[in-house]
Amino acid sequence: MDRNAVVECIPNFSEGRRPEVIEAIIEAIRACGVTMMGAAPDADHNRVVVTFVGNPEAVKRAAVRGAEVASKLIDLTTHKGNHPRMGAVDVIPFVPISGCDMKDCVALAREVGEEIGTTLNIPVFLYEEAATRPDRKNLADVRRGEFEGLRERIGTDSARVPDYGPNAIHPTAGCIAVGARMPLVAFNVNLGTSDVEVAKKIAKAIRGSSGGLVGCKALGITLADPNRVQVTMNMVNYKDTPLHRAFELIRIEAERYGVPIVGSEIVGLVPMDALIGVARHYLRLEGFKSDQVLEKRLMG
Repeated sequence: MDRNAVVECIPNFSEGRRPEVIEAIIEAIRACGVTMMGAAPDADHNRVVVTFVGNPEAVKRAAVRGAEVASKLIDLTTHKGNHPRMGAVDVIPFVPISGCDMKDCVALAREVGEEIGTTLNIPVFLYEEAATRPDRKNLADVRRGEFEGLRERIGTDSARVPDYGPNAIHPTAGCIAVGARMPLVAFNVNLGTSDVEVAKKIAKAIRGSSGGLVGCKALGITLADPNRVQVTMNMVNYKDTPLHRAFELIRIEAERYGVPIVGSEIVGLVPMDALIGVARHYLRLEGFKSDQVLEKRLMG
């Protein structure tokens, strides 16, 4: 890989409530010479999504260092949150930005996975494009059972032997999924009801794995606000399934239960084209081209 290539890394850490822990992780990552693009903590999920970019070597150092600090400061035996998790660092994906391609990011993911497994003694499972077997391509399949379930299965189930690291879960830091993928959008829609079963039914209706939208992964969860629940989504291909299509299908499904949409949110960064698609749809723009966006023209 070109040493001047730019890679994006978006690790998800299982901490969204203790600012001092989040800051310690971010500072450790920043010290490795990467450019910090943002951090999005969520107290309900008890999770923070951190985004940074840099050359391959700097990104590799930052990913490993972030995992090291998180594994010391986060104890999954006491962790509670609405988002599924199996590790103090739950997932570390690499995304090609410039001067590199998916094969380069797959190689980077495997290097990072091997180093974490060897130096931190944390089991690592490769997923998405870096997966070594088809049943580990989907993150939800890798994470099934979460920390508590995997604690019993790793070391006893031949299907749960990690790609790197010990064949035993770390007692407090769990295990980590490391992979390579294209950009995704973390998109959540909040519903005006206290009934989480409504959110779960809608999530099942819209996610691709149960016959819904291609490239949409969805769960229904509770929030701290007792009058709201959430359909939380990962849109893994915003071009094939744009955000407005998911939003509208949720709205239609929610109407069946007499429940309104009361808001939505994007966690972390989002490609400009994803938002342009939403604007084109809702404004009913005719003949609109993305190069009409001022910032795109300036960058181009």
